[in-house]
Amino acid sequence: MVQILEFAVLVISVSASGVMAPGPLFAANIAYGLKGGAAAGIKMAAGHAVVELPLVIILGIGVFSLDSFPGFRTIVSVLGAVALFVFAAMQIRGIIRRERPGHASGQSPFVVGMALSALNPFFITWWLTIGLKLISDAMIEWAFAGVLIMFALHIWMDFAWLGTVGFLAAKSTSILSSRGYKILIVALSAVLVYFGITFLEVLF
Repeated sequence: MVQILEFAVLVISVSASGVMAPGPLFAANIAYGLKGGAAAGIKMAAGHAVVELPLVIILGIGVFSLDSFPGFRTIVSVLGAVALFVFAAMQIRGIIRRERPGHASGQSPFVVGMALSALNPFFITWWLTIGLKLISDAMIEWAFAGVLIMFALHIWMDFAWLGTVGFLAAKSTSILSSRGYKILIVALSAVLVYFGITFLEVLF
């Protein structure tokens, strides 16, 4: 019992570096949370989990590594950058057309959560480095069941964090003027463009 509690503290402490780090998913979650609240954040976390669980399982059974696919990071980086640029453009277009976040792109928070996770090279790299150590430790203690234990200890943080951020974003709309709301969406879109540019740094 003590052993699993110690491991839980380790997973939660280490996972915080990935879960709470500012990134494309965080910025998009604020944009969707402005109208969708906690529900939007939870849907985005669910989309994130759909990508994360298979990746964790694949890493657990040792099928995937960057050494096996040397061009993988570059491909994900380019696709991720394009996705962020397009998403940012659609967010801005939605503001011009006075649509709420998500309507302009026709995508739900769930789909956006999947896309911004699968096409985020920093997310993949985190699991191939920091996350892989957690997976290895879990498998040493509890075999493959340890992978599921580790994932359960990690994923609740995504739901709690993104749900909370979505809830707080929705509350902020009461103090935002129409102009302030538009400025915030444009600012969040600019953040997405910034992350898209950082994704492309792998090419240079």
